[in-house]
Amino acid sequence: MKKLFLSLLLTVVAATMNAQMLEPVKFTSQLKTGATAEAEIVFSATIDKGWHVYSVNLGNDGPIEASFHVDKMEGAELVGGLQPVGNEISEYDEIFGMKLRYFEDKVQFVQKIRFTAASYDIDCYLEYGACNDSSCLPPSEVSLKKQGTSPAVAGEKNNASAAEEPVLNNEETENAGDTAAITQAGDIVATGEEAVSGGVNSPLWTPVIDVLEEQGGGSNTTNASLWYIFLMGLIGGFVALLTPCVWPIIPMTVSFFLKKAKDNRAKGIRDAVTYGISIVVIYVALGLIITGLFGASSLNALSTSAVFNLFFFALLVVFALSFFGWFEIRLPEKWGNAVDSKASATSGLLSIFLMAFTLSLVSFSCTGPIIGFLLVEVSVSGSILGPAIGMLGFAIALALPFTLFAMFPSWLKSAPRSGSWMTTIKVVLGFIELAFSLKFLSVADLAYGWHIMDREVFLALWIVIFGLLGLYMIGKLKFQSDTIGGEENKPMPVLCIMLGLVSLAFAVYMVPGLWGAPCKAVSAFAPPMNTQDFNMNTKEVRAAYTDYEEGMAAARRQGKPVFVDFTGFGCVNCRKMEAAVWTDPSVAGILQEDYVLISLFVDDKTPLPQKITVAESNGEERTLRTVGDKWSYLQRHKFGANAQPFYVALDNDGNPLSGSFVYKEDVPAFLKFLNEGLKAYAK
Repeated sequence: MKKLFLSLLLTVVAATMNAQMLEPVKFTSQLKTGATAEAEIVFSATIDKGWHVYSVNLGNDGPIEASFHVDKMEGAELVGGLQPVGNEISEYDEIFGMKLRYFEDKVQFVQKIRFTAASYDIDCYLEYGACNDSSCLPPSEVSLKKQGTSPAVAGEKNNASAAEEPVLNNEETENAGDTAAITQAGDIVATGEEAVSGGVNSPLWTPVIDVLEEQGGGSNTTNASLWYIFLMGLIGGFVALLTPCVWPIIPMTVSFFLKKAKDNRAKGIRDAVTYGISIVVIYVALGLIITGLFGASSLNALSTSAVFNLFFFALLVVFALSFFGWFEIRLPEKWGNAVDSKASATSGLLSIFLMAFTLSLVSFSCTGPIIGFLLVEVSVSGSILGPAIGMLGFAIALALPFTLFAMFPSWLKSAPRSGSWMTTIKVVLGFIELAFSLKFLSVADLAYGWHIMDREVFLALWIVIFGLLGLYMIGKLKFQSDTIGGEENKPMPVLCIMLGLVSLAFAVYMVPGLWGAPCKAVSAFAPPMNTQDFNMNTKEVRAAYTDYEEGMAAARRQGKPVFVDFTGFGCVNCRKMEAAVWTDPSVAGILQEDYVLISLFVDDKTPLPQKITVAESNGEERTLRTVGDKWSYLQRHKFGANAQPFYVALDNDGNPLSGSFVYKEDVPAFLKFLNEGLKAYAK
């Protein structure tokens, strides 16, 4: 059992150390022609071990499927749809609720075409998704651009000699008829017209990654995020302990171990410790399973997908109603009975492990909503290891009392007895889950532009929720579960009343937000200020420009340095920084008066006037189709970063002045960053 637990921990640690940029799929593209008017566009892939590429026609609710797209096709027409060739694997996926089909090791995707004229001009690409058990690549493309003379047209010389076109891989592109514009860096390719509209070949796009590293950029927050997730899991585990499904079990379980080994207290303690380790193993295993499932469905997609955010919203609402006592979420009783019977029929470590598994099953009605909330929160945070790390913290907190009470049995006498206070905790958790569910509805609303959850609507609902929570905790609001046992008129404890007053005060604090007050305490969860219809706040800091080239040109005219803000509509930490740091008077004055502020939204889906074809640093060709694609590429190519928020101060030639700054709610540190940029610009 200990070896199993250790191996799970090593898996988590090893995965953390090996997180890096990966290129597990290598594609080539070619046009195969013959003696007839029909030809084939073939995309061939070799896939690294452990990775897979999804097949075609999975549906809109599935992961990223392989799909064929045409930018230009003259002198030819499509025949049928895209066909995969290879050993297709089909498995049912519980997250998507559907069968997923994918390929491992190698695959080909074939699109048949028919020439309709003597010459042809084809510009097309394959979009595909690739995943392994713990992570996914963003939507990727492999393109094919060909011009030439058709070897045959239907009804004409079918005896022309067959000729197979040369393979065009991602490092070789042919753009006959256009003049390619290539920067000195050698990794941007754009046609003449595209370069004019996109500007990606200008000196302003020259990479400055080495300069940023010399100046010292923002600190890496990955480790801090994992520690935060672990702490959140730990708190969730301690809260779960205080629910009526878990707390009453502790003294019974500890007494069982001590009585079973009353002649050998050391053995009783050892069994209790093994019981605690078993709990940790069970929940960490659950976290690893969730990690694999969410990895296969792309965590980045989860954080912005309207479908998944709506699902999480509904899930948390159901959990909240369960905690309110309207119904209970229970696993089938036969599961618990079967495991319990198996535990009674066995002995040794297996028996103890099955007892721990029984605890997990019978306590699900209380722990399930907490675990669900935790997994939902960390899964959309973008951390692939989040679910496993969160479950590790949750399990340690849940297992700790069983071990400590077994080692120090006298502590059981001073432990609080079961009572109505545990029901109070469940109801409070219900209010909290209901409040946080609105965050996911808000993300979906922003993604689709429904405007049903604008900032004032969100704040109004939070005011009502936390107001009702305060009334409940001071005893002015009752649920059906509070009237059971004849304790409906019992006064609330002093601690509950004090916390209730805090909740009421928090509700009052949010009221000015309905008229535009920043409400920094909720800025990470509420929709951005620009969604508010009625706003009396005149201190809001907004970017004057949302286009990089326009902002840089304005800065040159004004003789000011540039502050570039890489952000996103669904970026929680971006909203935190804007509300908690940017609105500080000393910061706001510098951003608005001394800098030209440019905000670039990497998830902006507005189509570009003209598509821009670029070559990534690894040689893969990519077509930028939206405004967000363009700014995301700028951040990767020029600054070597892809996380938001990301801030950098530039001179009028696009050179960094003071390194970069990432998410950190530290006004003095942010001011230092801004002032260093101003000093460097003055020189």
